[in-house]
Amino acid sequence: MGREFLDIFETWAQSYDSSVYGHDEQYRDVFDGYEAILNTVVEKSGNVVLEFGVGTGNLTKKLLEAGKTVYGVEPSAPMRELAMEKLEGVSIQDGDFLQFPVPNEAIDTIVSTYAFHHLTDEEKEQAISKYGELLTKGGKIVFADTAFVDKKAHEQMVQEAKAKGFHALADDLAREYYTTLPVLERIFTTHGFTVAFTPLNRFVWLMEAVKQ
Repeated sequence: MGREFLDIFETWAQSYDSSVYGHDEQYRDVFDGYEAILNTVVEKSGNVVLEFGVGTGNLTKKLLEAGKTVYGVEPSAPMRELAMEKLEGVSIQDGDFLQFPVPNEAIDTIVSTYAFHHLTDEEKEQAISKYGELLTKGGKIVFADTAFVDKKAHEQMVQEAKAKGFHALADDLAREYYTTLPVLERIFTTHGFTVAFTPLNRFVWLMEAVKQ
């Protein structure tokens, strides 16, 4: 459920914002256009949003500034603390993509950035199945996350990172559960969604899925 990576989240908590805003050369391409990526997710979102993997709260802040109601979920305690400091006490709940407090209010959009890859493909399918039951017709899933057109493209990125001496990035790409667009398309369509994929940088795709 992604919680096997909590030790990484704790290590990253204090340096995450520095990395996403381009101060870590290894991850510069991963977070290229970070502000625009967040803004795109906000623009694609409805009015009542369930956000998974809040992290340090950067997307949450933008969603709130856009006047949306946000229910935030984050499994990492250090990340939750940083997010709530940034958001001036806004409550972020402990939970993950599969086990989370369900809001009493009807949700029209489920969002996440840079987090869905922490689930195996089987767990991704379990999650999308849950969201298909939670959302009504026309409800949306809007994810921005690293994925690859095929396994060969994934392996090429791992080898490129190694060749550049970006060993932390190479380790992340090899260790975490990055998947391919055909797998994601099958998962979404199997559970009642139409889905479109739009590239946002060399690593990240916008996944916009609408419940039918």
